[in-house]
Amino acid sequence: MKYYNNIIETIGDTPLVKLNKVTKGIPGTILAKVEYFNPGNSVKDRIAIRMIEDAEKDGRLKPGGTIIEGTSGNTGFGLALAAIGKGYKCIFTMADKQSKEKIDILRAVGAEVIVCPTNVAPEDPRSYYSVAKRLNQEIPNSLYPNQYDNLSNTAAHYDTTGPEIWRDTEGKITHFAASVGTGGTISGTAKYLKEQNPNIVTVGLDTYGSVFKKYKETGIFDPNEIYPYLTEGIGEDILPQNVDFDVIDHFIKVTDKDAAIMTRRLSREEGLFVGWSCGTAVHGALEYAREHLKEDDVMVIILPDHGTRYLAKIYNDTWMKDHGFLEDRAFKTARDIVHAKNGQAKLTTIETGVTVSQAIQTLNRNGISQIPVTDDSGHIVGSLTDSTVLSRLIEDPAIKDQPVSEVMDKPFKFVGLDNTVDVLSSLIDRENKALLVRDETQQVHIITQADLLAAMTN
Repeated sequence: MKYYNNIIETIGDTPLVKLNKVTKGIPGTILAKVEYFNPGNSVKDRIAIRMIEDAEKDGRLKPGGTIIEGTSGNTGFGLALAAIGKGYKCIFTMADKQSKEKIDILRAVGAEVIVCPTNVAPEDPRSYYSVAKRLNQEIPNSLYPNQYDNLSNTAAHYDTTGPEIWRDTEGKITHFAASVGTGGTISGTAKYLKEQNPNIVTVGLDTYGSVFKKYKETGIFDPNEIYPYLTEGIGEDILPQNVDFDVIDHFIKVTDKDAAIMTRRLSREEGLFVGWSCGTAVHGALEYAREHLKEDDVMVIILPDHGTRYLAKIYNDTWMKDHGFLEDRAFKTARDIVHAKNGQAKLTTIETGVTVSQAIQTLNRNGISQIPVTDDSGHIVGSLTDSTVLSRLIEDPAIKDQPVSEVMDKPFKFVGLDNTVDVLSSLIDRENKALLVRDETQQVHIITQADLLAAMTN
């Protein structure tokens, strides 16, 4: 009889599938490594079992223990499957932007799920990173695997994913592409492949609102690159230790919309019912391939997960229309607002050293209610609104002679050019009264409530 002793033993050895229709007109052979063939329907099954077994070996996890992890869903499911086989409890923290399906699936396999706010800094005590760390400190005999900085993540792919691709392509692979989140998949796989053939080109796929691409190209961690985006499971506002920039040759950014549309094309045209970040990976990889692949080249793209995680989002026509991703009900975007304002003067700012009185004069002279504040080098470090100034002056009239740096609020959030008006409007509230966006030339523009109203009525 041929059988497995438990579900854990079925992890790995996922197939390579040739892409045929979405690659039309692109030279070379383009293969997808379909990771939803893992028992948990995602690439994260590989790292889940490795992180647990490494923790067992070095004594960090003992019988009857609790596994606590911050996850976008897929790592949690892999950990839950491993925990069932090994007799552990699971508690997972998730950002509230993750799909309801992911939360329901984790609870279905016995995990406790704690949903945390998305739009807070990683070090904020409410973030899903911080909550997981706190629970690990409070609960005896618990393990916080920390997939972001746990190098067992990279090692799992070095030992399994890389060798599988090398074996199944008979060493003919010339290009490797994967979306980047924790960094383990691309780093471990690329490290192995480049050891076999250092000429293999690795392409990392990033999302707008993430720091990876600029950091790779400049070595600068730029907080202004960070802003909310919708695509799940990839991109970061931190630099995980598993991201090895030395083995990633290029980064390409992909918009939420392009990723969502490609995901649906993969289902409809290739029969691959995959998740949202798969669309990111394929769209970005094909963008690179059009310019660089030759007829004899072989590119392998990782498809991380399955479409069942996104039934209420990208596979739901109403959701897609509401976000402007389907043309039946296309909302205007930040790009449209910026283009409509092209004839106006460039962004008005004030420096931290000017007085509050001078700032009020600038607001009145320009007929504006809010203004970004810059430091001596021109970097945006804060913001000032007329309502903030008014309330502070009522409390203490003497502040009119103080520098703006003493009364300014935090900087306005940066958003992506392709964020739609409905998404933009959800980001403007009492704490954040305007948004900033960089156009194609990197010039910064401000988007106010008035701009959103105009976009929705014109």
